[in-house]
This record gives sequence, C-alpha cells and structure tokens, in this order.
Amino acid sequence: MALPKSMRYLAGATFCIFIYLFVQILRAPASESEIKVPSKTPESGYNSKDRDPQLDPSGEPPGPLRRVEGDNYAPNDPASARINATILSLVRNEEADDMVQSMRDLERTWNHKFNYPWTFFNDKPFTEEFKEKTRAATKAEVRYELVPAEHWDIPSWINMDLYNESVSLLLEQKVQYVERQSYHQMCRWNSGMFSEHPALKDMQYYWRVEPNVHFFCDVDYDVFAWMQDHNKTYGFNINLFDSPQSVATLWPETKKFVEDNPSYVHPNNAQEWLEDGKRRPENHQIAHGYSTCHFWSNFEIGDLSFWRSKTYREYFTHLDRAGGFFYERWGDAPVHSVALGLFEDKTKIHWFRDIGYQHIPFFNCPNNPKCSGCVAGKFSDGAKWLEREDCRPLWFKYVGMD
Repeated sequence: MALPKSMRYLAGATFCIFIYLFVQILRAPASESEIKVPSKTPESGYNSKDRDPQLDPSGEPPGPLRRVEGDNYAPNDPASARINATILSLVRNEEADDMVQSMRDLERTWNHKFNYPWTFFNDKPFTEEFKEKTRAATKAEVRYELVPAEHWDIPSWINMDLYNESVSLLLEQKVQYVERQSYHQMCRWNSGMFSEHPALKDMQYYWRVEPNVHFFCDVDYDVFAWMQDHNKTYGFNINLFDSPQSVATLWPETKKFVEDNPSYVHPNNAQEWLEDGKRRPENHQIAHGYSTCHFWSNFEIGDLSFWRSKTYREYFTHLDRAGGFFYERWGDAPVHSVALGLFEDKTKIHWFRDIGYQHIPFFNCPNNPKCSGCVAGKFSDGAKWLEREDCRPLWFKYVGMD
C-alpha cells in the first residue's frame, strides 16, 4: 500500500536532515580540545591558561622580522642595517664585573649578531679599568658618558629637613633602599632625565640593561627594528606589584595632573590595569587607588620619543615639583608605568615573552628550545610569597598578549 504523498514528503525531508547532520559531524573536530576558541572576548577577557605565563607558548613576536643577512649588521659599518638605537646602562665603576656579566649574556644571545652600540652613564668619570673590561666584552662601539650635575643633584626645591624626616618614617615602614640618597637620585634620573642626555639626541630606541642580570634565550631578529616596524612604544619583560608605601602619593598627584590636562589621557589606555587591586598580595594595600602594578624597568626597550613628548615632559615636571622622588621613594618603574598606562595606546606596549631574563629574584623563562639556563615557567627565586608579586595576569586580562 502506497504511503500518502504528505508522508513521503516528510520522510524525504527527514532523510535530508539526517544526511546534513552526518556530514557536519564528519567535518567537525573529533574532540573539544581540537577546537580553536579565541583566547580573548570582550566579555570575558583572557582565559586562565592565557593569563598564566607558565602555560603560555613563548615564541617570536609576529613578523616581519629583520635578521642578519651576510654582513648587513657588521660592526663599525656606517651603512649597516642598524637603526638609531643603543643599549644603555647607568652603572658605577665598582660594578664593572657585574656589568661585564650582563654584557656577555646579551652579546652571546643577541648582540653579537647585530652589534648595536653600548652607552654607559655614570655620575662619576669612568675609570680606565671599567673601560678596558667593558670594551673587551663586545665587538660593538662602546660610549662612556658623564651625567651632568644638573641632571643628578637634588633639586633646589627639595626641603632636606623634610627629606630626612621622610626617610626616617619610611625606614620604620621597611621601605627598601630609602636611606640611600643616590637611590633617590637614580630613580629620578631614570624617570625623566636620561632621555634628555645629549649623548642620546640622535637615538630613537634604547634597551636598558643593568649590572648582574642574565639573558637565557637565543634571539635572532633585530629587536629595535621590530619595535620600529610595528610602531611599538615600549617593551617589557616582567610586571610586578610595588610597595604601596614607596608610592603613597603618586596616584593622587597623577590625578591632579590629569584633572588639569584631561586631553592627555589616551582613549585606548590601560587605566583598569593601574587601578585593579584585587590581586594584590596578602596584607598589601593599594596606594590611594593605584594597584601598584608596574613594568620592572631594569628591563625595558623603549622609544625615546615618548619620554621626550610634551605630555610626558609636563607630567614628569609635575611629579618632580611634588617631591615624591625624595620625600617618598617613587621609582622610575611605577612612574614610567603610570605614564604609559594613561598617556599611550596600550596596544603599543609589548611583552617580550621570548626574551629569557633574570634580575634577582625574578625570572621570565619561556618554554622555548632556544632557551637554556633557566627552568621554563619559573617566575621567582625563593620564597613562595614572591610568586604573588606577579602582575602580568592583570595585564593580560585588560590588554592581552600581542
């Protein structure tokens, strides 16, 4: 007995749906783990794996990458492919051996290929011994520069009685290095004076390297050229919380400056990163609204144009006049970080995940076969509480990883 026409139509439609679903199943991934889900959505931010540096697959940044081809980066070649950039360090004569340690690591992993010049700064003249040791550590040009007294000396508007009283109070709060006058001077110089040194007038980019740091990974592309080609302003490696007591009034003074200059704040800023204190280590407080998250500036690769801009020069002058470099212990790391977080497009700030690095007691150790000498994923050297100082998860949450 023949089926009614309506039943035949229904059977045909059912069969077609079955075939369609069968084909979709064959085309779909075999398991959920094979599905590539975007790591960032406007609603959720980065997922937990992306926020964990130990689980992040570390590799080179997106291209194009400029590499050595023949002798295009040969030392002392004025027609080389090098751009206007230098490796720089503020260093004392007695730190010569520690400086050579850092030079050997960076030369071995990167600069022996590209031969960018080294520029050393000191508030005292460099000794012949320092020059001899550092010149022997590189084939590149080495420059030795004196910091002008007007860039280094304590400004005339600082009340020394108030300074001494403030130091005593901060010592009671166990703020590190606060008793060292030269430390305050160093922080101020690195915050706003270094970019004004005449020796850097023709330079656009710099890589700051300090004595007694370590580099672990072979990097075979021109890092400075990558910054230029991708319009990046700043590159960091480690991102930490700071001591709230050392920057107690930095955020209030910043807010005063912003209230007077609202147009200076970039519309695509990282203010949420600067204000989110939820991940603060136990028993630490935020500093009057500032999370204290900052780029650890003993490693920084930057565009000097930002520090020379009208916005930053006015901001630094405002902070300098407020006196916090001496009455508190404002470091160049939080000052640079707050400025970048408010006044720059956050997409122009890059995490160099592929550059293995250590400045005691913290590490950036990529999971990368080009790295040796450190444990992949290791962040700190010692006590467990140091692990809680990592502020990178908040950066990934609000900005991501490019």
